[in-house]
This record gives sequence, structure tokens and C-alpha cells, in this order.
Amino acid sequence: MSLSVPPYEMMPTAMDKEEQTQGTTVLMEEEQPPPRDHLAWSLCSTLYGNVLCLGLLAFIFSVKSRDRKMLGDRSGALSYGSTAKYLNIAALVINIIIVIIVITVVAVVLSYAHQAYREPPTFHYG
Repeated sequence: MSLSVPPYEMMPTAMDKEEQTQGTTVLMEEEQPPPRDHLAWSLCSTLYGNVLCLGLLAFIFSVKSRDRKMLGDRSGALSYGSTAKYLNIAALVINIIIVIIVITVVAVVLSYAHQAYREPPTFHYG
């Protein structure tokens, strides 16, 4: 395995170091916003409809993300925050599906009950 050497420019032989112009390069990094930990969303997912414990898992990953953020580990905080976000999304989708199923079942049962109440029972004597 050979290590590649970065390309260096050779100094012209006719000039001294003092004759060349000196330049200074300053690299300015933009201040990046802190990674999101989705702690409030995870808490709501945990308290309201904790289906398959996804809300609790999201809450745990959110706390881990916040811990990593406080320690200065940006990549770890992003990873845990992303996992918490996806767990919250999964919990929300499953909760919405369950609510739709419950509303549909209640509507069908009430419809059959109302229909049975309106029609008098018929007895067949054989």
C-alpha cells in the first residue's frame, strides 16, 4: 500500500523566499445549527398511544441524542436524532391507522345496531 504525497509546487530557482509574495488563507466554518433531538415529539408519542413501545424507544433515542449533543459529538447526536425521528413517524402512522380502524368498526357496529333496532324482529313458527 503506497501513501500518496500531496502535490507540492516547486519554487522557481530565480527567486528567493523573500522575493515571493506571502499569502494567508483563513478558513471560516459556518456555524451549523445544533442537531435536533425530537424530545418533545418523542414524549408525546410515549404518552399518547405508545403502540409497540415505539414512543418509548423514540424517547430513549431522543435522550441519547441530547446527551451526545451536550458532549459535543455532532455525528452521534445526528444519528440518534434521526433514529428517534423515524421511530416517531412509525408510531404516528400506526396510531393513525388504529384510530381509523376503531372509528370504522364503531361506525359499522352502530349502523347494524340502529338497523336492528328499527326493524321489528320476525319470528317464524314452524
